[in-house]
Amino acid sequence: MNVVLVGTDGSDSATSAVAWAAEEASRRGLPLRVLHAVAPWLYDTPVDPRFATVRTWLLSTGGEVVDAAVTAARERDPAVVVEGELVPGPAARALLSRADDAAMIVLGGHGTGPATGLLLGSTTLQAVSHAKVPAVVVRGLEPEVRGEVAVGVDTVTAGEPSIGFAFEAAALRGARLRVVHVWSHPASTGPGDMQPLVYDPQVVAGEELRRLEESLVAWRDKFPTVDVTSEVVHGRPARVLAGASAQADLLVVGTRGRGGFVGLLLGSVSHALLHRAHCPLAVVPTAP
Repeated sequence: MNVVLVGTDGSDSATSAVAWAAEEASRRGLPLRVLHAVAPWLYDTPVDPRFATVRTWLLSTGGEVVDAAVTAARERDPAVVVEGELVPGPAARALLSRADDAAMIVLGGHGTGPATGLLLGSTTLQAVSHAKVPAVVVRGLEPEVRGEVAVGVDTVTAGEPSIGFAFEAAALRGARLRVVHVWSHPASTGPGDMQPLVYDPQVVAGEELRRLEESLVAWRDKFPTVDVTSEVVHGRPARVLAGASAQADLLVVGTRGRGGFVGLLLGSVSHALLHRAHCPLAVVPTAP
């Protein structure tokens, strides 16, 4: 975990991702590695000499994209050590192949730049879905600093890596942490328990809040300087978390959940957050 990795295609969205990644690398005292994916055949020796010119031009264009991103990152924070690299292969696979030693990978929400394809929706979704390290998706807009990190949790799994990532992110920023638990039905208390057909929402919310606070005790002790606010909400996870992101500098979620968070980042809810979050979205893989 000794580098922050960011992909770029030269688009405005990717440029925002590079800027965010440079700031995050600075906070963590890590170097930044900028990657741009190109077609693997560009590294093959062309049989037809006429293809040599095209090959050289495409590689040169890719190099310009990387150089521009490296320059932008250094301008964002001159103290950060930045290196750039062209990598062959499909974009998602190229990024993931370099992520073994990364603290996180950072991507733009979509790409429309001169080298389109690297950070289009499908690539971002593939990278987020398969990354073994935290993946941060940065939208094109640069919001004002609000001094808050929000994290969506399930009270049963509050010990997951996403919680630790959120506490660390808040501590690094000197920001408050807003822990949001969304529920739609009363949680089961043990194997084989049946959810009641009739229940008092206020009673359930109180019990959920109690369990949430208990699960956060160890994290509060580990990060005593972080100002933590716990919130229990009855509703739809995507809608509630999208709303929370409007007041946050970073929204953190795990790759899966239980209770109200079943399938949080699998399918429609993940797409909703990727498109509707008002701030960068960090997707932290759940521990095996």
